[in-house]
Amino acid sequence: MFVVSSDVSCRVAWAADAEAMAAVQVAAWRVQYADVLPAALLEQMTPEAVSEAWRATLARPADARNRALVALEHDTIRGYVLTGPATDPDLDPIACGAVSDLTVVPGSTRHGHGSRLLQAAVDTLRADRFERAVVWTNSTDDDLRAFFTAAGFGADGAHRTLDLTGDGSVLVKQVRLHAAIGDEPA
Repeated sequence: MFVVSSDVSCRVAWAADAEAMAAVQVAAWRVQYADVLPAALLEQMTPEAVSEAWRATLARPADARNRALVALEHDTIRGYVLTGPATDPDLDPIACGAVSDLTVVPGSTRHGHGSRLLQAAVDTLRADRFERAVVWTNSTDDDLRAFFTAAGFGADGAHRTLDLTGDGSVLVKQVRLHAAIGDEPA
């Protein structure tokens, strides 16, 4: 589950990481969702506001198999990913795990942090005995979809539309990708 080299690694996130994770999320989302979310909504997102949600999530996960992992460069958090049981109604939450919100701070992309996070996430899901992993990506995010496809994920035909504001003014279309992650036959 842990990937370590001389100055980069991945580890399980701690509640004390909430502020750094919030800073990564806000910086990344302001770039990643600039063409998706209203500018006013992105401006309202502050690391201070988001860190409280992270602190609560990290301190009291809803399920023992919910994990947050962070990518480190030296002692600086450069990204994070979440794992846990799949929550889609058509999936078995015992056999199928979810990779969600794989996020790397702008300026640190294409340095291997995303690959390390994905490998640590899959290792974590395997350790929790999941046989399959799924991830949702925005239908317009060709780079992220290509990243997961290169890692062995493929479309499973599922799609959804998220109503981010609850009033139909901000709709995001997503596609689901999946990969078999169970133990290889001997």
